[in-house]
Amino acid sequence: MPPRQWKLWSLPPAALGYVIAIDAIALVITGLAVRSSVLGGPISRAEWTAFAVLAIASTLHLESARSIERRRELAANTSPHTNLKCLWIFASVLLLPLSLVIPLTALSYVYSWFRVYGRTIAHRKIFSNSTAILASAAAAAVLRGGGLISEPRVPTDFWSLLVVLSAAATWWLVNYALVVGAILLASPEATARDALGELSHQLVICAGLGLGIAIAALQSSYPWVVPVLMVTVLALHRDLLLPQYQRAAGVDVKTGLATPSYWANAVPAELARAESLRSTVGLLMLDLDKFKEINDTYGHPAGDRALRAVGESVRAEVRQGDLVARVGGDELAVLLPGASEGEVLEVAERIRDRLSALTVSVETGANRTAVISGVPASFGAAVYPDVAGTMDQLVLAADNALLTAKRGGRNQIVSARPIPPLDLSEHPVSDN
Repeated sequence: MPPRQWKLWSLPPAALGYVIAIDAIALVITGLAVRSSVLGGPISRAEWTAFAVLAIASTLHLESARSIERRRELAANTSPHTNLKCLWIFASVLLLPLSLVIPLTALSYVYSWFRVYGRTIAHRKIFSNSTAILASAAAAAVLRGGGLISEPRVPTDFWSLLVVLSAAATWWLVNYALVVGAILLASPEATARDALGELSHQLVICAGLGLGIAIAALQSSYPWVVPVLMVTVLALHRDLLLPQYQRAAGVDVKTGLATPSYWANAVPAELARAESLRSTVGLLMLDLDKFKEINDTYGHPAGDRALRAVGESVRAEVRQGDLVARVGGDELAVLLPGASEGEVLEVAERIRDRLSALTVSVETGANRTAVISGVPASFGAAVYPDVAGTMDQLVLAADNALLTAKRGGRNQIVSARPIPPLDLSEHPVSDN
C-alpha cells in the first residue's frame, strides 16, 4: 500500500501528531540505547543466552495463545487491549541492557502482527511497540536511580525489592497513560470510562509484571525452571484473558451495552439466583420514541451516535451491578437485581428525565453538524416474582407494559400489574 494511503493519515490531527511524536521518541531511545551499548563494551554471553531464552519463550507463549488473542483483538473496542507481552518485556528489562530489550520487544510485536493478529492496522501495532519501549526505558531509569546498575537486576533484599516494584509500577503507568491518551485523541466520541477500560484488565497487567519478576529471578539463578513456569503463564492466559474476551464478545459495538445473546443468558441466571436468595429482580424495557425520525432526518451514522449517547445516559443512571442491554434496533433493557417495584420506577424516572433533556451533536455530512435535543423513551417495568415466575413471563409482562406506555402517549412509564389468580368458583371444572 502506498504511504499516502496508510490508515495513519485518517487519524484526527491531534492524534496523528501524538502517535508520530511517541514513535519518534521511541526511535531516539533506540538510537541512544545502541550507542550506549557500543560505548559500554560487548554484550556478554550470559546476556545473549538470556535474550535467546526470553525470545523463544515469548514466541512459544504467543503461538500457544494466538487463537485466544486473535478473537480478543477482534472484540477490542475503544479501550486498552490487554495482553501478557509485558511479562517477557519486563523480565528482559531486569535481565538485559536496553539495547537488547528493544529488539526483544520488536520481535514480540512483529511475530504477533504476522501470526496472531493477521491483517490489522499497522500504525496501531507500531505505536504499541513504541509505548512498550518508552515504558521499558522509564523502568530502566528507575532501576538505575535505585542503585541497581548492572544486570541481572532482580530483588535480593527489601530495598532492591522496592526498587523493582517501583520499576514495574512505572512500566505499567507509562504504557497505560500513553495508550489512554491515544484513545482519547483518536476517538473523540469515546468517554474517559471507555478509554480507561476495566480495572480487572489492568490487574492482568500487574499479574504479568509480577510473573516477569519471577521469570527474571529464575532465569538468573535457576534457568532450567523457566520452562516449568511456562505452564503457569499459559494457565493465567486462559483463565484470565479468555473470560475477558468472552465478556467483550457480549458487548454491542454501537452502544457499548450488552448484546441480546449475553442478555438472554444473564436473565435466567439472575432469576435462579434470586430464587435461591428469595430476592427480587426488576426489569425495565424501554423503546426510544420516534427514533426512526433521527435516522431519516440526519442519516444512520447520526442515529448510531445518538444511540450510543442514549446507552451512556442509561448506564449513568442505573446502579452498579445492574445490566443494560440493547435487545433490538432502538430498544434497550435494564436488569435490576434485588430491586423492588418502587426502586425500578425510581430508576426509570431518572432515565426518562435524562433522556428527555439529552442533547447530542451529530455530523450530517459535508462537515456540517446538528444538535438533537431530547431523545424521549417509553418504559415498561416488571418485577420478579411479583408479576412473573419465569424469564419469558417477566419479559412478556414488561413488554406489555411498554406497549401500554406507547399507546398511552409515549414518554411515560407503565408498571406491569400482577396477574390475579383464576377464581375456580366462578369457572367450575366438570369431571366429565
